[in-house]
Amino acid sequence: MDFDLPESAQAVRDGIAAVTAKYGYEYWDKCDADHRWPEEVFRDLADGGWLGLAIPEEYGGGGQGLLELAVALETLASSGAGAAASFIYLLTPGFGALTVSRHGTEEQRRRLLPKLATGEIETCFALTEPDAGSNAINIATHARRDGDGWLVKGQKIWISGVERADYMLLVTRTVPAAEARPRTSGFTVFLVDVKAGVEAGTLSYRPIPKMGTNTVASSMVFLDDLRVTEADVLGQVDAGFAVLWDILNPERILAAASGVGGAEAALRIAVNYATERAPFGKPIGTNQALAFPLAKIKAQTELARLMTYKAAWLWDRAQPCGSEANIAKLTASEAAWQAADRTFQTHGGMAYSLEYPVARMFRDARIGKNIPVAEELVLAHIAQHDLGLPKSY
Repeated sequence: MDFDLPESAQAVRDGIAAVTAKYGYEYWDKCDADHRWPEEVFRDLADGGWLGLAIPEEYGGGGQGLLELAVALETLASSGAGAAASFIYLLTPGFGALTVSRHGTEEQRRRLLPKLATGEIETCFALTEPDAGSNAINIATHARRDGDGWLVKGQKIWISGVERADYMLLVTRTVPAAEARPRTSGFTVFLVDVKAGVEAGTLSYRPIPKMGTNTVASSMVFLDDLRVTEADVLGQVDAGFAVLWDILNPERILAAASGVGGAEAALRIAVNYATERAPFGKPIGTNQALAFPLAKIKAQTELARLMTYKAAWLWDRAQPCGSEANIAKLTASEAAWQAADRTFQTHGGMAYSLEYPVARMFRDARIGKNIPVAEELVLAHIAQHDLGLPKSY
């Protein structure tokens, strides 16, 4: 899709493709099977400056935007990484670098961004709670004033990468939901030193056994009077919802980029197999019953790619992009799932064999329909905000 990409994004695509060329599907299969972070790829990306793409140049980054970051993630996912690519580009370049670049103080930028650009420090993001999944308004994790700082108490769930993270972007309530007017007020986002919290015994975590995406752990996180200070505030006290939306929209856009890349990776496997497999004397890909669904998924993937690029382009220009981010996430996750499902069907019984990467991509693509936001809530948002229908929840 060169026609709609600036030269900077094309250069990113080519550069990431060069890095990933030496890592095939087998590499990613083994990382997932061994529950191991893809350290070799991460280091190569860090050494090449690809993690700091969206960090301003004065802090050691590439000075690019979310569009270039999305292209990097899409290219990595397409190389065979699939959903594993999401964590590499979401956890630190996305959650950490983008948010600190846009909302951090000058001291926070100078202290953190150069190290985020090189992968020397890593970040994770903590919003979801056991009783407040997609309904962020109802989070119960609370930071109460204590002297010149706060003490944070609460619990988070499905927090990916906390075991690697140096800093956690922690979303708290500094005004209880029942007292907040409007309800979106009273949020504060803190930059938490994870290792200091663990050493102090005020932050702990427990990995959750998962069906897939096992290159990084996802954990329950427990906060027991975790101390934070004014220097740890990201954005403004009680006004953290603006920061939160600048995390959630890029998260959905980057998740969409991962879906687009994952769909391409799955389709490539399906097409290769359909071209080579000839049990009745001719390739099974000559059968329209098999070829047409794959062709339809290719069309869906291209449409999802364009919406992903549009959403990222809008975010880079500080324009409203909530609807575009949601539509990108919805269409890309569906394309990724359909691609994985049809790739499974194309392989017949061999899809069940771990000799092929089909099973990994099948598992990983399915969760994309539920995270970072369930598709039902995306549809509810589109119905209300784009069609003007009454709010349904």
